[in-house]
Amino acid sequence: MIRPATHDADVIVVGAGLAGLACAIHLTRAGREVIVVESSDGIGGRVRSDVVDGFILDRGFQVLLTAYPEAKAMLDYDALDLRSFRAGAMVQRNGKRSLLGDPFRDPKSIVASVRAPVGSLVDKARVGLARLTAARGSLADLWKRPETSTAERIRALWISDAMTEQFFRPLFSGIQLDPSLATSSRMFDFVFRMLAEGDNAIPAQGIGAISNQLASRLPAGAIRLRTQVVGVETGVVTLTDAAPLRAGAVVVATDGRQASRLLTGRISEPGSNAVACLYFACDQSPIDEAVLVLNGDGASAGPVNNLCVPSLLSAAYAPPGRHLVSASVIAARPTGVERATWARELDVAGRAQLRGWFGSQVDAWTTLPMSEIAHAQPAQRSIEPAERPVDLGDGLFVCGDHRDQASINGALVSGRRAAAALVGAAALASAS
Repeated sequence: MIRPATHDADVIVVGAGLAGLACAIHLTRAGREVIVVESSDGIGGRVRSDVVDGFILDRGFQVLLTAYPEAKAMLDYDALDLRSFRAGAMVQRNGKRSLLGDPFRDPKSIVASVRAPVGSLVDKARVGLARLTAARGSLADLWKRPETSTAERIRALWISDAMTEQFFRPLFSGIQLDPSLATSSRMFDFVFRMLAEGDNAIPAQGIGAISNQLASRLPAGAIRLRTQVVGVETGVVTLTDAAPLRAGAVVVATDGRQASRLLTGRISEPGSNAVACLYFACDQSPIDEAVLVLNGDGASAGPVNNLCVPSLLSAAYAPPGRHLVSASVIAARPTGVERATWARELDVAGRAQLRGWFGSQVDAWTTLPMSEIAHAQPAQRSIEPAERPVDLGDGLFVCGDHRDQASINGALVSGRRAAAALVGAAALASAS
């Protein structure tokens, strides 16, 4: 492929999140010269980790579901040194914590799960039956199933309201960032299947290791950080403080809100779900094992929806002799409230709630910087069609989890689809 002398590259990719990195890798493998521009000071977008005082702070509580098919194809799990949470979850309710394990993958949890005062024995049997049937059919068929909401899908499994409120709502609120459970039932079915087929894991060096691994597969100099894009047109990317970049094609690989702004009139804004993550440093872990703790008392109990201690999985998450507590708040910052003010308010309310869980030890915890992601996931009340168009015509393409599923898997899939569409479009153009 001969690139015109006026072009800076064959393709400009706007955004160095998972979708943009995946797209750039596939294009590079197809022989295209790619420049990835990123407005921030690092790669990864929402899948990024920061190091503060020796603690690894992922940008929001995130896990990799190891059963994700695109992740398995794209990532080197061994190199990521994945560390897995215990299957199932611990439910904090009425001042006590009870384990609801996955007896299919953790037989030792059977007795504790049966005795747990969460839902009824009938509920637990129905969850087990749903788990057994989760793998039926192909994933392609899953995305074509009749679509309702997550809440309606749970009701269709004949799960009681008590089990829904104490277990399913906090679990899927943490995954979908949607406490209303209005997210598409197809997304619920997909996640439930992934939970049944694989582990919930994090890389030993933080979730950002996923992005770092992808970036390492690109040629040196392919990624340009601190490069703010203000406009995208056919063949041209306009920057704030540098000359425009020119290429035969442009891929916008930002979150849905930014993509709709840059591609005005070509795609609609999908809306988004927000999350904040409170981080605390402590000398002694408040729990004994690497398991997710769910708020089974409901939102009235406090802002924390789920909690874990990543340093129990990987010692790299905290300095020697210390532990890191990660507590998720599924909410957006109220309009007009300053970030610092909201962080203080959440710290006070979160500590009060967690004091009820773990006692006075919470008073000795040190507050670390809060992570706030206003556009953490695209809102996906409907996934129809299952794969939204990535080729917008005129040499413009788009990718991101708003084009597929709101997940690490969906971001990687969309990057591959955009690259395939671009290479195909280029081949057709050169043949004409």
